[in-house]
Amino acid sequence: MVTIKSEREIELMREAGKILAKVHEELGKVVRPGISTKEIDRICEEMIRSYGCIPSFLGYEGYPASVCISINDEVVHGIPNKHRYLNEGDIVSLDTGVIWKGYQSDAARTHMIGEVTPQARKLVEVTQQSFFEGIKFAKAGNHLYDISAAIQKYAESFGFGVVRDLVGHGIGTDMHEEPEIPNFAQKRKGIKLAAGMTLAIEPMITAGRYDVAWMDDGWTVVTEDGSLASHYENTILITDGEPEILSL
Repeated sequence: MVTIKSEREIELMREAGKILAKVHEELGKVVRPGISTKEIDRICEEMIRSYGCIPSFLGYEGYPASVCISINDEVVHGIPNKHRYLNEGDIVSLDTGVIWKGYQSDAARTHMIGEVTPQARKLVEVTQQSFFEGIKFAKAGNHLYDISAAIQKYAESFGFGVVRDLVGHGIGTDMHEEPEIPNFAQKRKGIKLAAGMTLAIEPMITAGRYDVAWMDDGWTVVTEDGSLASHYENTILITDGEPEILSL
């Protein structure tokens, strides 16, 4: 069941989103060539706790870290490792979340490390913009899959792939609530959006085909063809007017 949040719940989610936005802003300052993904995770957890929040990813279904760090052909859910370092030319997705007084916010950013290829830069830019193209339709009275279709149309207009095996989701007291939110068009319209719904919209876009595979660690998702992948996500609130981005 899709929940409609009360004003009190929305205020708590706003605060969670503001904190998460600050965490991402600070993480963007520490990613650089030579830093280990484990060090990024340590910094992320310390920051989240410094704001009085709980890192929502840590221990979630057994996930061992506070931030998913996915590099180059890794789409999502990469596990931090003290022996894994960022290099010049990498693109790296940082996906993390916080719990503030029982309410969650979830967001992801893909960063470019130093000088990257023109294709990598375009992929990162298009992935981010596909989110904003999608939420043009995130208004009360529209249908959920209007968002999905808009994301796919924009990303594919650049020749990029839209991952099918992973989707966005509702969010609130739980990280993953109904509804599931594909980033690609559906045959049906989906539910009608209503003010008070809170959603995590997260395009996952590849430079090649959309097919993905899971690594032996059970978490890390990679592109099957080895092409680059990019990920961008925010928690949003459906209102009677324009959507409110809570984690930006």
